[in-house]
Amino acid sequence: MTTTFSGVIPPVITPLTDSGELDLDSLESLVNHLIDGGVNGLFVLGSSGEVAFLTDADRQRVVATAVRVAAGRVPVLAGVNETSTRRVIEQVRLVESGGADAIVATAPFYVLPNADEIDQHFRLVAASTDLPLFAYDVPVRVRTKLDIAMLVRLGTEGVIVGVKDSSGDDVGFRRLVLANRAAGSPLSLLTGHEVVADGALLAGAVGVVPGLGNVDPHGYAQLVAAAHRGDWAEAKRMQDRLTELFEIVFQASGVSGEAGGVGAFKEALAHQGVIASGRMSPPIPRLEADVVSRITAIVDASQSDDSSIDAVRINDGV
Repeated sequence: MTTTFSGVIPPVITPLTDSGELDLDSLESLVNHLIDGGVNGLFVLGSSGEVAFLTDADRQRVVATAVRVAAGRVPVLAGVNETSTRRVIEQVRLVESGGADAIVATAPFYVLPNADEIDQHFRLVAASTDLPLFAYDVPVRVRTKLDIAMLVRLGTEGVIVGVKDSSGDDVGFRRLVLANRAAGSPLSLLTGHEVVADGALLAGAVGVVPGLGNVDPHGYAQLVAAAHRGDWAEAKRMQDRLTELFEIVFQASGVSGEAGGVGAFKEALAHQGVIASGRMSPPIPRLEADVVSRITAIVDASQSDDSSIDAVRINDGV
């Protein structure tokens, strides 16, 4: 049976204990929170999952736990991002052993491959496994923007089954949609853009992979459902509400993107009681108490039927 990868597939954060150890109990709680919220899949070991900070042993435990708790209710996609092709294939073996349903790979980084080498990279990774392969376009991490013609060619030839686009390049994504459509739609196109998911779905995306989906999976499920029935006014309304909730990532200043973004998701989830701690992977600090207070106020306002984010005090100048 062929697994369909579409709908809401959040990039699952990786909970840690206050002492910095992997918190599998919280991960189990989070997986159930997401599935109960109506998601259609789980993407573990992505950027939001702090994959770069995890040991191989922890990566394998994350995959195995997500697969066990999901129990076939939704598919589990796993990131296999590494610096070179051979190291990526080692990660493929690791997530295969954990029971993943599909793999998501970037171009190699640090080694700075050219276009032909990136093409060959995806071919070698695909040849190493029977699992479906998604190309992960995230130039902010990899420093390489995946070529549209290459992606469509790899899709047409059956090397990759789809693209997880976290480029933030809406023009490029629209061009990819049109090129994919012209080739007979060999690729399942997923957007990682939290605040223009409605636009991406209207353009032709089949799914969304929003980090904010950890905090409000039901909101994104409602957005996608509205899009699927062609109710674009409702999709826009849900997107506007989620965009207001996304203000949580702008509450910290003078911190890394990891701390401000993933840290905000973790603090929101801890406030909701889904995970036990907002702890980040070393050396990323946990957010300061005043920042956390602003984040939790925004979360509470978003969950209240008659509240508006406008009523919440956010950072000066925002």
